Amino acid sequence: MLDRSDQERYRRVKERVEARYGLYGHAVTYGLVNALLLAINLLTSPAYLWFLWPLLGWGIGLAAHAFDVFGKEWQERKIAAIMARERQERLGPDEPDGQTWPNL
Repeated sequence: MLDRSDQERYRRVKERVEARYGLYGHAVTYGLVNALLLAINLLTSPAYLWFLWPLLGWGIGLAAHAFDVFGKEWQERKIAAIMARERQERLGPDEPDGQTWPNL
């Protein structure tokens, strides 16, 4: 059985994995749908490449989704690093505190 801190850490890690899984699903759907739109475009009106408009619009949404997922992870790592540095400055280099911060 997990103790309370392990349960909280498990919950955070699970949320991160689910967010990445959602992003990967979004990327696959983006690729498949836009490949289909490209095929339709080339078969029906190859003189005008209209498929680029949904590709661009949806691409902006996909980029925002990726930034949301990976930006949060970067932010968590940065917070943990700053907290560790401040803790080390407060304790001094020769005094270990016996605590380890979770690897976010």
